[in-house]
Amino acid sequence: MALASSLASASDPSPLQDTCVAIDEPKNAVFVNGKFCKNPNLTVAEDFFYQGLNIPGNTTNRVGSNVTTVNVDAIPGLNTLGISLVRIDYAPYGQNPPHAHPRATEILTVLEELLVGFQSSKQGFCVPIGLIHFQFNIGHINAVAIAGLNSQNPGVITIANAVFGSNPPINPDFLARAFQLDKKVVKYLQARF
Repeated sequence: MALASSLASASDPSPLQDTCVAIDEPKNAVFVNGKFCKNPNLTVAEDFFYQGLNIPGNTTNRVGSNVTTVNVDAIPGLNTLGISLVRIDYAPYGQNPPHAHPRATEILTVLEELLVGFQSSKQGFCVPIGLIHFQFNIGHINAVAIAGLNSQNPGVITIANAVFGSNPPINPDFLARAFQLDKKVVKYLQARF
């Protein structure tokens, strides 16, 4: 009997160039990582700059939070660099509903008291790729958090929207059984999304 062992390692490849500023116009451009690259000779400082992260977002909505996303769409110079950032503002008792990032690990820095996942703290949290997580402002004042993600386009799947707001809708009988709810409750939830 033979015993074999192997070690596998994988990671994102290093970029082939220093910058690949994303542009929408493909004329004379190269397509890299889902975006067209601007001619490097035409890059300017504004391609690597975002203004407004210091401004609180409007939290007057059903969940009481606002996510300001700084990704490759906001800073074209992030293309191929594998990083993005979000600022999350919370009204008192506001929440960032349960969600997951299918293409990124998140590091969350809590600047004010928040309930994160299942812990309460004024600390940093690492959320592995694809793991469902949430934040909830348990305080009487506004709160803010900053999160870094290791993808230029981490994506976000808000669980309630995906389950109760899908199009076409998921069969209410199935959801009632899966969540152990009355079918009327499921239909009510589906109507909200």
